[in-house]
Amino acid sequence: MRNALLVARREFTENVQTKGFWLGVITTPLLLLLAVNAQRWLDASTPTRAFVVVDPAGLYIDAIDAAVDRLHQQEVLKAFGTYLARHALRKEPPTAADLESTPAVDVDSLLKRYSDANPAAVDMFVSQGGVAMALGLVRSQLKPDAPPFEEPRRPYVRVKLPAEVDPHDSAEVVAEALRPWLRGERQVADDERNVDLFAAVVVPPAVIDHVIRPGSLPTQPTPEASVQFWAANLADTDLAAVIEQAINDHQRREEFRARDVDATTVRAVQSTSVPLVKLNPTKASGREQVSMADQIRQWAPTGFVYLLWISIFAIASMLLNNTIEEKSNRLVEVLFSSITPWELMTGKLTGIAAAGLSMVGSWLVALVAVLWWQAGPQAEFAQSLLEVVVGSGLLPAFLGYFLLGYLLYGGLFLALGSVCNTLKEAQNMMQPVMLVMIVPLLTMVFIPKDPNGTLARVMSWIPIYTPFVMMNRAAASPPAIDLYGTTLLLLASVVFTLWLAGRIFAVGILRTGQPPRLVELLRWISRVDATGG
Repeated sequence: MRNALLVARREFTENVQTKGFWLGVITTPLLLLLAVNAQRWLDASTPTRAFVVVDPAGLYIDAIDAAVDRLHQQEVLKAFGTYLARHALRKEPPTAADLESTPAVDVDSLLKRYSDANPAAVDMFVSQGGVAMALGLVRSQLKPDAPPFEEPRRPYVRVKLPAEVDPHDSAEVVAEALRPWLRGERQVADDERNVDLFAAVVVPPAVIDHVIRPGSLPTQPTPEASVQFWAANLADTDLAAVIEQAINDHQRREEFRARDVDATTVRAVQSTSVPLVKLNPTKASGREQVSMADQIRQWAPTGFVYLLWISIFAIASMLLNNTIEEKSNRLVEVLFSSITPWELMTGKLTGIAAAGLSMVGSWLVALVAVLWWQAGPQAEFAQSLLEVVVGSGLLPAFLGYFLLGYLLYGGLFLALGSVCNTLKEAQNMMQPVMLVMIVPLLTMVFIPKDPNGTLARVMSWIPIYTPFVMMNRAAASPPAIDLYGTTLLLLASVVFTLWLAGRIFAVGILRTGQPPRLVELLRWISRVDATGG
């Protein structure tokens, strides 16, 4: 055992001194910081999209302008709310939100639904002075050092049609004339500067004759009988959705007017809804309502599964590369003069596991540090999130399944590395292993939706998938037979795998030439003295 510990210390020391180890430790906080702020940075870096509207009959241009402006005002209101939460004076120190008592409600979604159903509320806010008026009301409630509020830039702006394009030409001629601007070959003028044209909306006057009304069968849209949305960027569909919604809402209002129906009354009726609350029958009486903490506990295992997969794969790969390297430079022949193959294998498993756990631990510390570094509501939410995760009992399950999963896959990778002479040979033999390991990633989102279903229960009893699937089911209170039965089976599989890997390792680590065939591997396993004891 002493020799195995010496090998473990050597493996740990050598791995933590590598450039790859420290590169992973140092770059992880940067990647986490990028992930936390990616959306904000991307929004800031994405230019305002310019578009033109060709609507010679004036059917929908005013509705499009109003909808685009309303979209911007919604973003302004959201940014203003974040500004107040970050810079408002507090009589008491901020405390972590009680996620156990906070209902599982998507606030952003509720606000969007409200603003969509009540566009007049946003228009009234703007007509009364908008953010400038709101800032005047709350100025005394802001911190003395609060920076000025910066209004988010407009995501879309309508620009004038190029002078070379005649809006009264046919839609086909107009679209053809706009091609150089839409392809980026020419630019349009916007506030005395030239910008790229993102999209063009062409409204043929005859489109009013092809409106799909109640009772008429929907038909396949054609360019001649439809509003045309021209854009080379097929990935950004937000503007197309806003314009389509604006046109349809305007046309419905026209239909209400034609039928002598009060559109305001109809909109008020359409905004009527019945509240629905989610309740969990497994919770204590009086606390049945599903909270944010319940949602976090439900989906946190999915994050743990991904971390488990990354950790096991990264550490087992380190084990594989280390074994092949020592075999190729004949270092194992020197080591075997002092220790047994079993001691060498045990030391490698232990030392590289310690190095891998150090790296994973640095990732977790970096995650907590980045979340806490973020000021304002993000830090408070991070504290609440950590409290829920720590109190959920998922961390012990993660550590247990990580240890067993690592030993299982580590034994397989050690055996694989011992029979290969180069990394190229190992990569060829790794392909079927990767096909097996990719399955937990493909199923980790679906299993929480049916954690005790047939797929989840069957996969739980397959030892190579047990750590991932049972971790994914941890928050769903799996049946005792699954919890204890799969754990015992996994333990037995780990013992058998390590025994099997030890026999293959003892012979394969000293062997050169072509990798052995299956028959030869079976012959190694059957040898009584294969462990080198």
